[in-house]
Amino acid sequence: MTDHLPAGVERRSFDGEEHLATEGEPVYGEPVRGGWRAWNPHRSKLGAMLEAGMDTGLAGGDAVLYLGAANGTTASHVADFAGPTYAVEFAPRSARDLVDVAEGRGNLFPLLKDARKPETYAHVVEADVDAVVQDVATRGQARVAVENAEFLADDGRLVAVVKARSEDVTADPEAVFADFRTDLEAAYEILDAERLEPFHDDHLGVVARPK
Repeated sequence: MTDHLPAGVERRSFDGEEHLATEGEPVYGEPVRGGWRAWNPHRSKLGAMLEAGMDTGLAGGDAVLYLGAANGTTASHVADFAGPTYAVEFAPRSARDLVDVAEGRGNLFPLLKDARKPETYAHVVEADVDAVVQDVATRGQARVAVENAEFLADDGRLVAVVKARSEDVTADPEAVFADFRTDLEAAYEILDAERLEPFHDDHLGVVARPK
């Protein structure tokens, strides 16, 4: 398997086991060795995409818009290797945790906003970001990606996770993923799409670029 790891993400040994890792302050009780913190793919869909060898297009030092940052588990790893990282989270409780995570990371900017309403944070997020990383637990995940395409540079990347059960708990996940891909193609060209088992059931990782 070929690694497509951004600069600032490395494979490191923790207690004899190799893990993806970034350099930064610990956030969620993850193992730390020599300033490097293990990146747990079971707790991070982006981590699972990198473990699967997907080429996310993330290079290190990128300007990132992170949609659905939750309490900052994955956003903290992204901020460790990226440039300015704008982290959008809708739930106030999770956003409080995200603020705590951001205190030790000067390039992580938490925004208590709704990713379905990009106009509410357009005045804060810089234009032409290198990547939109999306991990939202809501219906209309493709629509969120399409409406946030305005922030991406022409050569930028969408790195999205599709949660089948968030769209329709009763539907076949493959049908949900097919609908997502169809809807996404209104604004993006899909470069890669892979299921995230065994790390996350009924999730699809998608990499795309704006049309």
